[in-house]
Amino acid sequence: MCLIVFAHHVQPEYRLILAANRDEFYARPTASLAWWEDAPEILAGRDLIGGGTWLGITRGGRFAAVTNYRDAHGRRADAPSRGLLVANFLRSTQRPKAYLEDLRTTVDGYHGFSLLVGDRHGLYYMCNLEHIVRELELGLYGLSNHLLDTPWPKVERAKRALTQLVEADAVEPEHLLELLADPATPPDEALPNTGVGLTWERLLSPIFIASPDYGTRSSTALVITHDGRVSIVEREIFGGNLTSYQFQIEA
Repeated sequence: MCLIVFAHHVQPEYRLILAANRDEFYARPTASLAWWEDAPEILAGRDLIGGGTWLGITRGGRFAAVTNYRDAHGRRADAPSRGLLVANFLRSTQRPKAYLEDLRTTVDGYHGFSLLVGDRHGLYYMCNLEHIVRELELGLYGLSNHLLDTPWPKVERAKRALTQLVEADAVEPEHLLELLADPATPPDEALPNTGVGLTWERLLSPIFIASPDYGTRSSTALVITHDGRVSIVEREIFGGNLTSYQFQIEA
């Protein structure tokens, strides 16, 4: 994932309202959103190289998503896939806070990441460059390739759009997917400097990214009601496939 905006306990009907774009090289093999054959409790897409996923949920209501922390330095060929952090949480029975606390001492081998994990009882966040586990209180948040709520233009723009949808009580998946399709590019003076050069900063700056080799591969809208009803929709950019699942979280 490269952009996630979400409203946590800010709407009377919904526990979580989330919109997320996965940005990746187009050539990287990927499986669409589906129940996993080797772990039937997990609903997620899948990275067919690393074996993990960027976002997923279980029948029991466990949720996780990851974004990469953009850093032009310190790349290692032997670093494990960050998608495994999501998959391992979804497979486990650990409470979210305990899972992140255990990770704090074991994630130095990974490239930079921000990780969201949660269940029916709470939502937690950790970046491996901070090593701080945060329980998220009710509110509206944005996350891209830096720390939670770093005010990059795309994050602020997406948060404003989500705020408008929440206030209008228009949080159906089609509205969230429309938010994620925004190609607007901010002016150069508003761009962050993450060490990748101005050309890449421009390319990566919109909510929806498009280039010849790299860009937004899929968009995901997820809503969970307070009584445990889940609706998740994934739109694949190439081919325009729309995959939708609804289910009730098991007690």
